[in-house]
Amino acid sequence: MDSTEAIPHFVAPLEETPLQATDKVNEDEAPSSMWKEAWRNLRRQPLFILSALLIILVILVALFPGLFSPLNPANDVCQLQNSNGPAAAGHPLGFTQQGCDVYARVIFGTQNSVTVGVFTTLAVVLLGGAIGALAGYYGGWVDAVLARISDIFFALPMILGAIVVMQLPMFRTSRTAWTLVIILALFGWPQVARITRGAVIEVRNADFIKSARSLGVSRFRALLRHVIPNAMAPVIVVATISLGTFIAAESTLSFLGIGLPPSAMSWGNDIQSAQASLRSNPWPLLWPSFALILTVLSFMMLGDALRDALDPKARKR
Repeated sequence: MDSTEAIPHFVAPLEETPLQATDKVNEDEAPSSMWKEAWRNLRRQPLFILSALLIILVILVALFPGLFSPLNPANDVCQLQNSNGPAAAGHPLGFTQQGCDVYARVIFGTQNSVTVGVFTTLAVVLLGGAIGALAGYYGGWVDAVLARISDIFFALPMILGAIVVMQLPMFRTSRTAWTLVIILALFGWPQVARITRGAVIEVRNADFIKSARSLGVSRFRALLRHVIPNAMAPVIVVATISLGTFIAAESTLSFLGIGLPPSAMSWGNDIQSAQASLRSNPWPLLWPSFALILTVLSFMMLGDALRDALDPKARKR
């Protein structure tokens, strides 16, 4: 056969192929944003639904503890004749060694533990997010200085650093939930700063950022209006997981006797005071421990669900 002779090609008619139905795109529908697509994925995950319901329950208990317990441990005096007593009418979880109602203390102890976790997370996101965004966006000497400061604080373990600072005279005499918020935020922001820095570096060279700059938008305004909103996905995931970590950190410090004062109701204080009667009556220790584990696990599960939903690679798979 002559090499110059045309080779016949056979192409099936387009209407006889299934490609039209497979590749058809609805051009009238508005394109989905990342957050809308993430919400669509989250609604299909049982892990997200379960963790969200548990977190809503914990927040309601922290905001309105009187709705869940008619007894207020701050007003109702503990009675020693009920020491280590079993469950009774109106006291479903029994009594502590001091004769206090375990159920009421678990309910009202939620407030301090959740308050420390929520406000520490907000402070960490604001401080670490600002430092990481400035370092990642401007680069150069700004990045070098802020990165070295972050490394110094990142090398200090949060619990160990909080133990040392809480022993200072100014904190030893006045220990409140807000004191713990300040101290935990002081040692907890470097992780958020690193995550934010990496996310901002990834976004700052995007085409829409260059377009905004070419239209006359200043660098700082472009950072606030375009870079940070598009770099918040990994920060939200880390903040959600860190919230559970800060709740556990508050309970740990209170258990060690250097967190909230013994007069304050908290899961850590209840666990610490109940360890003396662990062998004879373990329930006053187990119930606040169970509340702590369930709360921290809920935030961890929510963070995992958000990470899967906001991960672009996971969405492509």
